[in-house]
Amino acid sequence: MFKAFVAAAAGLLLVTACGRSGPFSDMQQGERGRVVRIIDGDALVLDTGQSVRLVGLEAPAMNWREKDPEPYAEASSRMLDDLVMGRAVRLYYPGMTRDRYDRALAHVETADAKGPHYWLNAEMLRRGGARLRIYPDTDRASEALAAAETEARAQRAGLWKEAAYLPAQARALTPDARGFMLVWAELADEAPLPEDTYGGPPACSRRTEGSALIIDVGHAADAVCDLPPGTRVEVRGWVADGRLELVHPLHVQDISDRN
Repeated sequence: MFKAFVAAAAGLLLVTACGRSGPFSDMQQGERGRVVRIIDGDALVLDTGQSVRLVGLEAPAMNWREKDPEPYAEASSRMLDDLVMGRAVRLYYPGMTRDRYDRALAHVETADAKGPHYWLNAEMLRRGGARLRIYPDTDRASEALAAAETEARAQRAGLWKEAAYLPAQARALTPDARGFMLVWAELADEAPLPEDTYGGPPACSRRTEGSALIIDVGHAADAVCDLPPGTRVEVRGWVADGRLELVHPLHVQDISDRN
């Protein structure tokens, strides 16, 4: 499922993103500005005052107001700072343009001659500054982002050296596990759908063998509903109350051939 597109998608990373001929060719061109603040490894602020959330990735949170930074958060923030602080950038919108916090949901490329050209979303993944996290309403160019993360994981770059971000075994998750996680699990039979769901019920829910974890499969990833029990998968999504939300097909890999 996953391996089929990696080689082709990796080629996209070699295509310059200048102008509209690269991975942004089918996206809405957004505003331009200069980066004046880094919030964490997946969010920044322009001199226009606009906050920007880099789509397709999940960086460790700095948790400025709440608690201590997550593991590798400071390194991830420094990584983005080194790449782009003070530089002019251009935004490209792959779908929905704003979130509920009025942040721009965008792919970001450098737009000056002050340093190397970067597609920041892909570069942060390639360097291991963040993990892949895709939503169906902003998922254009996601195959190239997935290929960038694959490269980082193979090299154990950045956060992939941190135990906190390696895939967890489903059977090892505690009932209070919470957060965006990568999990290795063996699919079992279907489970009852959750009673209360934001945005409507999932396409199906799957139990996991030897574990209390239930995977709620979104409609974009509904092929998982047809996988036979016993299929070993790596899934990623938000975990809370013993359930994992699987929202995108690139958030699941068949790992049945791994030892």
